Amino acid sequence: MEDTTDMGQTQKYIFVTGGVLSGVGKGITAASIGAVLQAKGVAVSVQKCDPYLNVDAGLLNPAEHGECFVTRDGAETDLDLGHYERFLDIETTQKSATLSGRLLSELIADERAGKFGGKTVQLVPHLTQSIQKAIVAAGKGSDIHIVEIGGTVGDYEGLSFIEAIRELGQKVGRANCLFVHVVYVPFIGTSKEFKTKPAQNALNDLRGFGIVPDAVVVRTDDPAPANVAKKISLFGGVPEDNVLLMPNADTVYRIPLILARSGVNKLLSDFSERDNEPDLTKWKKLIRAQAATYAKTVTVGLVAKYMDNEDTYISVLEALKAAAWHEKVGLKVQWINAETATAKDFKQVDALLVPGGFGARGIEGKVAAARYALDHNVPYLGICLGLQVAVIAAARKAGLKNANSTEFAADTTENVVYIMDGQAGKESTGGTLRLGDYPAVLTKGSKLATVYGTTDIVERHRHRYEVNQAFTEAIVKGGLAISGTSPNGKLVEFIEAPACDYFVATQAHPEFRSRPSRAHPLFVGLIHAIRDK
Repeated sequence: MEDTTDMGQTQKYIFVTGGVLSGVGKGITAASIGAVLQAKGVAVSVQKCDPYLNVDAGLLNPAEHGECFVTRDGAETDLDLGHYERFLDIETTQKSATLSGRLLSELIADERAGKFGGKTVQLVPHLTQSIQKAIVAAGKGSDIHIVEIGGTVGDYEGLSFIEAIRELGQKVGRANCLFVHVVYVPFIGTSKEFKTKPAQNALNDLRGFGIVPDAVVVRTDDPAPANVAKKISLFGGVPEDNVLLMPNADTVYRIPLILARSGVNKLLSDFSERDNEPDLTKWKKLIRAQAATYAKTVTVGLVAKYMDNEDTYISVLEALKAAAWHEKVGLKVQWINAETATAKDFKQVDALLVPGGFGARGIEGKVAAARYALDHNVPYLGICLGLQVAVIAAARKAGLKNANSTEFAADTTENVVYIMDGQAGKESTGGTLRLGDYPAVLTKGSKLATVYGTTDIVERHRHRYEVNQAFTEAIVKGGLAISGTSPNGKLVEFIEAPACDYFVATQAHPEFRSRPSRAHPLFVGLIHAIRDK
């Protein structure tokens, strides 16, 4: 199969790679670069290329990899796409996430179908060409396409991606390609000095693969002295003005401002051919809102089962922060372990939020949280599984003692939550959930219709189980009302408790549509209910 990559009109690309270790901040760097370019009036698009052999992120352990972010068209992706959407206020798609597993499976399928005409199928050029085609396709329609390469330069599984972007840089011309390398510089406490050697080695690795970076972002835990940048410049072959020292910031939303004040801003101006200063008004306003001292602080109890990695709930946390800034209150998130949760834990918070999740572990604690909120008029927001446990709690309150979901009790006869039609047997398979944007119709006059300000809405989904409307009578008797369904009325999308000030839940994941400067109505409603209580 020959290389049929259609470059079309010359596209500009910025490739963000990482060295020394993973999790160094490539995603935030890529998003912040995009934010600065947007503030200059540049149309940007963004993409994450992950070397994992998974087809998508749907089956990755959230405790290890963090949140599985869902795009509007149903891609199960890395959490970095959440950063992209929040920073750039765009909606990513299937094309915005590229994993090795998907490309390899497509290559193998083509080989089996005889599309290679008997030629040997190899990583180079066949996989590298597939990567390039995916990048070109994702970048169409924008002025500059930003591509983050996951992992660390030198990882065996990532070599094809590094080679692919090197080749792509040659194809489009070096003037249309910018390479940004993000490295970590550790501080050695015993000698009281920053050590640049790992970063130098990471730069050597990148150059060894034929890529000389145009800029280096140096990540440190604490502010580093200027001589660190001098060393990186000297040994990395990068102009000192293009070496940006980036210590941990008080908020990730400050990074666009830091980038805009650095020498990298001129590099971006030259590359984009936009000499105007970026309009960073919204970022300055956001920083002021986050740094402000508010007269009131509210505490939201997050009833969670993945307690080892806060990134598992990163979109929920960011949505809560945005709502608190919108309502001009301070925010404290109290983590409540769903496996050990009791009424004592629930009493210590102003509101309860039960996020999504899979599996039976910690379910009874989540059901108890919903029941406590229902019985004590505590503001409650249920997300996906948070809706299902609320329905279980209401049904049990109405007298169905064995009410449960077939996900947790397959043989229950009081299956108030059951598996979707056509989903049985797919419980452990990837890409078979209800994924992406789905419309819903809210009941006129309901609390939720008031919160949204409309009855016709669209939210993103990621779930397999649904409310069993055969038990609607018990659910209503238990204190809930079905206040939103799919347009055909067959699927329950929203519930609320009419007797409570603010007890709402959705089968969707509204946190994916929240933005730092445009908070989601359901989260605003929760914070507002606490603020006025």
